[in-house]
Amino acid sequence: MTVETENGDLIGQQGERKSLNTPALVLDKAAMERNIARMAAFAADKGLALRPHAKTHKSIDIARLQLNAGARGICCAKLGEAEALAAAGTVPSILITSPVVSAPAIARLASLHEEIEEVMVVVDHPENVRALAAAFAADKPLDVLIDIDPGIHRTGVASPDAAVALAREIAAHPSLCLRGVQFYCGLHQHIQSYAERRAAIVERTGYLRGIVDQLTETGFAPDIISGGGTGTHEIDAELGLFTELQVGSYVFMDNEYGECELFGDAENFEAALFVDARIVSCNTPGMATVDAGFKALSTDGGKPVVTAGAPDGSAFIFMGDEHGGLVAADHAFEHGAAVTLQVPHCDPTVNLHDAYHVVDGDTLIDIWPVTARGRSR
Repeated sequence: MTVETENGDLIGQQGERKSLNTPALVLDKAAMERNIARMAAFAADKGLALRPHAKTHKSIDIARLQLNAGARGICCAKLGEAEALAAAGTVPSILITSPVVSAPAIARLASLHEEIEEVMVVVDHPENVRALAAAFAADKPLDVLIDIDPGIHRTGVASPDAAVALAREIAAHPSLCLRGVQFYCGLHQHIQSYAERRAAIVERTGYLRGIVDQLTETGFAPDIISGGGTGTHEIDAELGLFTELQVGSYVFMDNEYGECELFGDAENFEAALFVDARIVSCNTPGMATVDAGFKALSTDGGKPVVTAGAPDGSAFIFMGDEHGGLVAADHAFEHGAAVTLQVPHCDPTVNLHDAYHVVDGDTLIDIWPVTARGRSR
């Protein structure tokens, strides 16, 4: 889905990536497609459904590639993301992984429920269950999953007994259909050591297994056990409890995941997402200023890594909203030179940009919209 931007006239011009008006969000299509194919093959081999998390890319173009590779549907963190992606193209199934609570949002959810083949939402409180039940009808019930707190106290029921109580509340409403549970260990995804991450997930999966057993014993056996992530998907598959994986960042591989030992005996996924910037000032020896700062790069995952356009080992420093600095002792930077930065944290970085500049090597081949940019409610 090509969109017009000031860089549109560069599409198809060999080697003209260097001429992009910067800062520009850049996507290496071939690397991303290899990541998509690798994860799809992994899920198929393990007999798991794949439900990639679109909060990472917020793109109907990338969602289509994932669906075409075999994904059963997508996840969206917020209702607004789900609406934007559903409106932009055919998505057969969407799971909204955060509770939908306000009256206006529930009304919007009801409209979305009429528009696509399958929409599911998580719940973690009886008041929310009752509010949702009042907005839907028994002849077309809303599918819900019980969100289970993995221990970070962000969302989710806080105990096995609370999960069973919520299941009973859902069962009391014909306009709702309990499909299963969600369990996402977000804090565990970036434990750098594979062995340490595995030990933590084994412990948490034991806790989840106890909840699933208690739900099953009380007549609420879950059909869907959804969760996992890029950092734990191999371990999750090995432990054999999840029925579907909510992996997201594997499509891009940001610095946070790049620093992790994702696999016990395999290479990480490939880096596919970058911000291209340009040197706009270089009057101090060993330093240069680029046109990418806080407004172009998320800061919550550390600093970007310089991958091209500056000497190996060049350090990046944030220098304000519009600018970043490059430091390389004794190097004479070239004024106006293009610089490529691997992003620190992909999800919020993507949300700072309107479009992906899709490249094949050094050639711009397309420009895709960030379909659900800013759809945070």
